[in-house]
Amino acid sequence: MDSRHQETNRLVVVGGGAAGFFCAVNAARLHPRLEVVLLEKTGKLLSKVKVSGGGRCNVTHDLSSIPDMVKRYPRGSRFLKKSFTRFFTADTVRWYADRGVRLKTEADGRMFPDTDSSQTIIDCLLREADKYGVQVLTHAEVEKVERQSAGPDGHWLVYLAGGRTLPARYLCIAAGGYAQAGKYSWLQALGHHIEEPAPSLFTFNMPQNPVTALMGVTVPEAQVKIAGSKLQETGPLLITHWGMSGPAVLRLSAWGARYLQEQQYTFTLVVNWLPDHHENSLREAWAALRLNMGGQMIYTRNPFGLPQRLWQFLLQQAGIHESARWAELPAREQNKLIRLLTAMEFAVKGKTTFKEEFVTCGGIQLAEIDPLTMCSRVAPNLYFAGEVMDVDGITGGFNFQHAWTSGWIAAQLSGGG
Repeated sequence: MDSRHQETNRLVVVGGGAAGFFCAVNAARLHPRLEVVLLEKTGKLLSKVKVSGGGRCNVTHDLSSIPDMVKRYPRGSRFLKKSFTRFFTADTVRWYADRGVRLKTEADGRMFPDTDSSQTIIDCLLREADKYGVQVLTHAEVEKVERQSAGPDGHWLVYLAGGRTLPARYLCIAAGGYAQAGKYSWLQALGHHIEEPAPSLFTFNMPQNPVTALMGVTVPEAQVKIAGSKLQETGPLLITHWGMSGPAVLRLSAWGARYLQEQQYTFTLVVNWLPDHHENSLREAWAALRLNMGGQMIYTRNPFGLPQRLWQFLLQQAGIHESARWAELPAREQNKLIRLLTAMEFAVKGKTTFKEEFVTCGGIQLAEIDPLTMCSRVAPNLYFAGEVMDVDGITGGFNFQHAWTSGWIAAQLSGGG
């Protein structure tokens, strides 16, 4: 690894996550004469793979249509529409199956290893790295990279913390997303531009809101929207001890990442607990409900299938007495309950990182990368893979699919010269 040994038939991959590993192992297999070195600045490899999906690793999604798939990416959809023509979900499934890892599909389309263990994916990638002689260096932080000479015959010099240098013919940056714009400075020095980073996939904090007493309650289907905007999502919602989470909230945070950053994470969330209804349609259906429920106690007779703790909480918020019966419900309390069921407002102040799926939007501007080769349009033999680019998806395996796709394409080492 000494710069005095100017061996440049080498690919250096910066980043030991999903995209970096997929690039390294595929490049080593496809180009047997190429030396492949993977650099990871920490002591942990594939750390996001390890914790993804509660330790199960949501490898991809079973969507088979590229136009449908790209709708799951708040940023990068046009870019991915081209990239996915080269390596898509079925290719991911086949790649792992060819290496003895079978993926299973859950009811919502998410795909996991049939072992339900992320270690299965990690072990597969590590075996591939060992099989094809990828040199994996941990605690190897890159401080800067320089092009040593102009033109396609030039090479890269990678400067590592501690004074080491490493020459390379090809360079793939798969360093993940950075939370602060300043962290991209070493890539901006190459002539690339970045989209400002912003957190994506986070939960909503609701300090001192009484709804947090319901922590642990899950609603299978709720509509959440941000007041004063067009942002809305429908899906499972989880009430936590700090506010709200679950797929609907996480998806909303992804689509609203930049808007919510501008709002400094202070906004009003409107929740419809009955997404098949709006306020007027529920009001129209209410007379029949009262007639059918008659003299039954409203606290114990919940016709909407809502979790009982949530139902009783909504009744309390509407000021309805525990002894009230359906047929006796006063108009004022009835109207308030209908409003709470279909458009309940919550003051959000702050966010919490969703530990398993944390993603940062922003990164290298996509206009500067060829989506069919992952090669830089700014510098020769420079490639990108994964979250370092301005691409991010919602939860459900979409960010990993981008990692596999971009890593595989970059590994072809085409279009770089």
